[in-house]
This record gives sequence, structure tokens and C-alpha cells, in this order.
Amino acid sequence: MKAIHYNFNEQWLMNGEGIEVNIQELEILQALSLSPFVSQRALAESLKYALGTVNKSLRFLISHGYLKLIGKDREKIVLTDKARSVIKSNSPQNAIILAAGYGMRMVPINMERPKGLLKIKGEALIERIIRQLHEAGISEIHIVVGFMKEKFEYLMDKYHVDLIVNPEYAKSNNLESLACAAKYLNNTYIIPSDVWCQKNPFNKVEIYPWYMVSDLPDDDSNVRVNRKRELVLVKPGTKGNKMIGISYLCGDACKSVRDRVYKYHVDPVYKDKFWEETLYNGNKMTVFAKVVERMQCLEINTYEQLRELDGKSAQLKSDAILTIANVFQCRETDVTEINVLKKGMTNRSFLFNVKNIRAPGLSDGKYIMRIPGEGTDLLINRRQEVSVYEAIKGKGLCDSPVYMNAENGYKITRYLHNVRVCNPFDELDLQRCMCKLRRLHSQRLQVKHTFDIFKNIRFYHSLWNAKNSMYQDHEKTTNQVFSLKRYIDSQRREFCLTHIDAVYDNFLFYMENGREQLQLTDWEYAGMQDPHVDIAMFCIYAMYDKAQTDHLIDIYFQGQCPDDIRTKIYCYMAACGLLWSNWCEYKSQLGVEFGEYSLRQYRYAKDYYRYARERIEQ
Repeated sequence: MKAIHYNFNEQWLMNGEGIEVNIQELEILQALSLSPFVSQRALAESLKYALGTVNKSLRFLISHGYLKLIGKDREKIVLTDKARSVIKSNSPQNAIILAAGYGMRMVPINMERPKGLLKIKGEALIERIIRQLHEAGISEIHIVVGFMKEKFEYLMDKYHVDLIVNPEYAKSNNLESLACAAKYLNNTYIIPSDVWCQKNPFNKVEIYPWYMVSDLPDDDSNVRVNRKRELVLVKPGTKGNKMIGISYLCGDACKSVRDRVYKYHVDPVYKDKFWEETLYNGNKMTVFAKVVERMQCLEINTYEQLRELDGKSAQLKSDAILTIANVFQCRETDVTEINVLKKGMTNRSFLFNVKNIRAPGLSDGKYIMRIPGEGTDLLINRRQEVSVYEAIKGKGLCDSPVYMNAENGYKITRYLHNVRVCNPFDELDLQRCMCKLRRLHSQRLQVKHTFDIFKNIRFYHSLWNAKNSMYQDHEKTTNQVFSLKRYIDSQRREFCLTHIDAVYDNFLFYMENGREQLQLTDWEYAGMQDPHVDIAMFCIYAMYDKAQTDHLIDIYFQGQCPDDIRTKIYCYMAACGLLWSNWCEYKSQLGVEFGEYSLRQYRYAKDYYRYARERIEQ
């Protein structure tokens, strides 16, 4: 059998005999393999080609032995054995469905189920894909899972699919998922689990490799379709064709992608990349475009896309959306433009627009809703958080929330336009942020609860088996940090309301009435504590070295920091480093990873224990 081979530089396809075959000729060959020849005109209409193009392509395929004329008047065109051999060697053998990711943009509903299990018109997205593959004769189906992997287990019995677990799903993008199944790449469909196709996009016969895009222009697309049906990179600032994510790989294209997947997935540069990176060669993809109409195949990425496709979907019932509607006294459909914000270390938040508001004191516009993240109910007392916002209300530190729920942690705040966070390496920003901290601390605000650093270190230990720490010397480090408590307790400390999470990301600069304002946000860890803890927290989150730490201390104290207080801040940095390192270990068991941050916090525990001990023993 002769397989189709591909010259990636020129984007021509050729068989083993070196005969160049273009995309029109291949599609005509494919069409004739699926249904009998009727007439040139009928063939042109079905493929949306000009009649002249069809006639020229038929002559080429006949002259090179792929087609032959039969019948009394040689009026019928049929495939030759040569054509059947090429078709057989390039036709689909299996499919890989990528279903490991979080689906973060589906907030506020992605926490309940993986995105591939969302139902459209009563049918789960992934089950529709499987059914369509079966209709095309594809029974070997491999599904790469990760987030809520157990939810997919029933598919093994119902459809006899193979589940492959991607253990790195929380740390990487779907290139890693494809690497988990790369050994199965052999005339393969690659399919994201979150697509909905009105018509079956799969065929029993495929002759060439392709990547699916729609005719919808898209600002976020990397590629556009040119006149040769190639997918070429778009120039910055221009629109491409909406990328659907479904692809078919065969022949040399399949081998090339498999080789690149194995190469790229061990390269840190590609850790956060999509598998489509393996398709690029220079300024174009190595496969042809398969273009579908914009409503024929849709990637369901957001709550609003789901609502647009199936307004009666049961998955649209969201406590978060219902809460917004109740707070603003509007309809659920008045909540629009829902966009996930960057995932925080504790919570998920999304931006939304709301209109037709009937609640007094509230106006149409943009707001932000916070939804607590995984395991947060064990870490944060929401009633205490409410009491903190009551204490700071009207103090010029932070806007009051529009809504807070002490039971589930939901919080709605107004959206600040033109916001930027503090730059921890900008001197003017640091001066203003430390001034804001001094203002907070100088007010000596009081609440009834305390944030006990050492008690919380022990508490985070209790949430996971400390003997199974990822750090071999964790017990030794813990004992060293706890040995600093005696020095801390010996120092004069005046407890007041302390932010605790006073990191640079929580200092927000924004424009209001033509002036840049500053507020300190996210008070969920706040409580009574030594205010100097806030300085330590800022430093370890900014990942400052010792010189940068000392500089920030000098800014806060305006060059007048006593030696014993500097030593005490070093002790707090060691303790807070261990605190957040333990917190990261707990969150990692829930599938949430923080990369370098976790490692650096553990280093602060060790390094600043040493710095503090050296000063104490002087």
C-alpha cells in the first residue's frame, strides 16, 4: 500500500511514486470513495468547487491511475485499486479525546463537573463526540482525563473507551495530555472534549491531515486560511479563523506530531503550551484547513456560550448567577459578559456586567464576584471576614463589598476601571503602599479574632500527612522555625487589625475623578496580630532577596527601624514562609499547584531562620 506523504515546506501532498496531488484532487478522491459518481456538476456542487476545477482534477486523477472510466460510453468514474490502497492506508484508525483540564473559563459552573460532561440539549458533550465517532466507524477511543477524572469512569462501561490519566494536568496545558496518549497516534482524530458539532465532523474515509477552523473571525486565533487552504500565522492586531481544536492526522503529519510531542513535553518552554504547537513549521501549520460554518462546530468555553447554544440547559442553574440576580433584583439573563479573572491562590473570581437593575443604590455596570476555591472552607472563617469588613468600613482602606455571604463565601464588589497592582520593584509604588499599611496599622482597629501564625502552621499540618511532605527535611525545618517563637514572644508587640495577606497583588491602583487612588483589597485572612507581620508577608510574596527585604523595612519605618524589630520581621518571614509552604502542600492535594511560589516559601522558612538566628545570637 502507498501512503500519502507530505512536503511541509510547500504544502503539496504526494504518493510514494512522487506524484504531486493538490487539496482539490484529494477531496474529489475522498468524495468519490464515500458516494458514487453522478456527474461533474453534482460533484462540483457538493464540494463547492468550480466546474472547471472539478473537470481538471478528474483528468489528473484518471491520467495518474487513481480513477478510471467504465460503462458502455465510459460515462462512469470509479476508484482504481491504486486509489483504494491510498485511501486504506490513510483512513482513520482511532481517536484521542483531551478531557483533563479545569475549564476555568466556565466559571461559575465548572466546579460541579468537568467541562466535557456539560449537557447540551440533554446530551453530554463528550458522549455526543463518542457517538459521532462510532457513527464513523471509530471504536478505538482514548480519553485523557485529569480534573475530576472519576466522573468519566462510567464511559468505560457504557462505550468501552480507554481512560488515560494525566497526573500533570494541574501544572501544564494539553500538550502534556497528548503526550500521555502519543503512542496511539496512528491515523488519529484529536478532539477537545468541550466541542459541540451539529453535523458529524468525522468520516470513515480521510485522505489528508487537517485542522478544523470556522469561518468566524476571531481576535484570539493564531491562524487564518489562505487561498491554498493553508493555515498561516496571523499578523499582530489582525483576526484569524476561529480555532475549533479538532484535527485529523495521518501519514507523515502523524509521525511529525508524535515526534514533536515527545520532544516538546519534556521542554520547560512548552509547559504551558497547547498541543497545536506541534503543528507549526515556520509561519504555517503542516496540515490543511478544514473550514466549517460558524454554528456547525462550537467550542464551549464560557457560561454564556452554553446559554446561547442551549438556554434550557440544566447546567445553567448556578447559585452564583442566582445570587447576582437576587442582589441586583434583575433577571438571570441580565447577567452578561461573564469573564473569568486570573485564578487567585485562594479563590476563583469572574467579571460580569449587569443591566436592568431594580435594587436601590445599585447601578448598571460591571462587577466582580468571588467564589471560594477548593478546600477554602477549611482555611477561612467567612464570619470573621465579614467582621473585618465591618471594622474597616469608611476608613479609607477599601471599598465596601456590594454583597457578602458569611455561609458560602460569595462576595460581590464593584469593578474598578484602569486597575493595576503594585509593582514591587517600583520605588514610588512601594512608598505609597507602605504609607497605606502604616495608615491601617496606626488606626489600631480591633476585631474579636486573632490570626495565630504558629497555630495555623500546625493546623495546615493537620490537613495533610506531614510525614509525606515533599521536602525531606520538613520536620527539621518546622522545629527550627518554632524555635524562633520564644524570641518573637519576648518582644514588645501591640496587636491590632492586621491584613495578613498584604502582598503586592492586593494593593490596587485605579483612576477615580481624574486621580490615581490606592486601596488594599482581599481581607479574608485579616485578624488581630502584630502589624509587622504585614511587612514580612509583602516581602516573601514578592520573593525579595535579603537586600530588597531590608530596603522595604526601611521604607516602612522611614529609615528608623530598631534592630530588634528587624530581627523580629526576619522571624516572621521564616514562620510565614513555612505557613504558606504548608498551605501549598495542602492545596496541591486538591489539584492546585503554584510552581516556584511553593518552593520559594519553603526556602524563606530555612533562609530566614538562619538570618534571624544569627542576629539573635550576636
